[in-house]
Amino acid sequence: MSVLGLGIESSCDETGISLVEDGVNIIANPLFSQIELHKQFKGVVPENASRAHLEKIPYLVKEALEKLGDRKLDYIAVTVKPGLVGSLLVGFNTALALSRIYRVPIIPIHHLEAHLYAIQIEDKLTQKPGEVTYPFLGLLLSGGNSALYKITALGEVQIIGDTLDDACGEALDKAAARLGLPYPGGPYIEKAAKAAGQQSKKNPLPKILKNQKSDEFNFSFSGLKTSLMYVLQKIEKGHLEKYSVEQLCYFYQERAFELISRNLKNAILHHGIKNVIAAGGVLANSMLTEHLKTAVKEVGAEIQIPPLKLCTDNAAMIASMGHLYFRENRIESIEKVTSDNGFS
Repeated sequence: MSVLGLGIESSCDETGISLVEDGVNIIANPLFSQIELHKQFKGVVPENASRAHLEKIPYLVKEALEKLGDRKLDYIAVTVKPGLVGSLLVGFNTALALSRIYRVPIIPIHHLEAHLYAIQIEDKLTQKPGEVTYPFLGLLLSGGNSALYKITALGEVQIIGDTLDDACGEALDKAAARLGLPYPGGPYIEKAAKAAGQQSKKNPLPKILKNQKSDEFNFSFSGLKTSLMYVLQKIEKGHLEKYSVEQLCYFYQERAFELISRNLKNAILHHGIKNVIAAGGVLANSMLTEHLKTAVKEVGAEIQIPPLKLCTDNAAMIASMGHLYFRENRIESIEKVTSDNGFS
């Protein structure tokens, strides 16, 4: 008998509700993106984000549950961390209300863990479900996170590399703002970099020298942002030859991707784990995915990346992650969920 789970995602600037069958088949997946709301500020304003979640979530719940019909709902999975507190609270209170209406358990989900397991969802248009084989290394790249994890079993997650300052997605957004490109900057940086084509000119941005040792896997992009600022100042003063915006986007990406690829290769070699899953919104960058595929191939490893629509924040991955915990009967009481996540 199939298991139906409802996923709720409201950690940042995407409001998502998803009805998923057996953890892999998406029945309904309505999503509201707040990009237009935050564009004028060139970043997410937490109070505005919370208000938008509160406004949109009832309509998305209604749309998803209409697909339920007369079938029984088995569980509700909801993002409880990390994220913007006000936004998370909207999703959690929605889950709390629905769990009492449908008399089903709440399964608290760690948003970042769910990203790494999104490969198990079937995307009928592009690919069959991926396969999770333990142990594996998880690479997560998003607007707020750049991290490497060692995962040995469900819920057994060890962080082996983290963001020391800005995350990769944030660094791309800030570079785009400095170069006069729209928000969110990542897609515009990639588009400009592709327009530049393969470059023969020297990269004016220095390599990121952190983590040259084979057992260090942390990320730092603040120095790269500062270097871009200095390069623009030198060009403006005539102390450096001119580079187009497209060329600077190409070279900026190149330096960022060098660090990511180096960290990933070093982690593979150090831990001896050849299975890699990469996820998060920055993986929507096709130039990055090609870099990563080349990098892991060089050290004899394999990498799995979810389809584009499952790389960015979505509720399907939350519902799918919830299925894994539901299947193993690892279900928390509402009281414990409330207490553990500071929402009491």
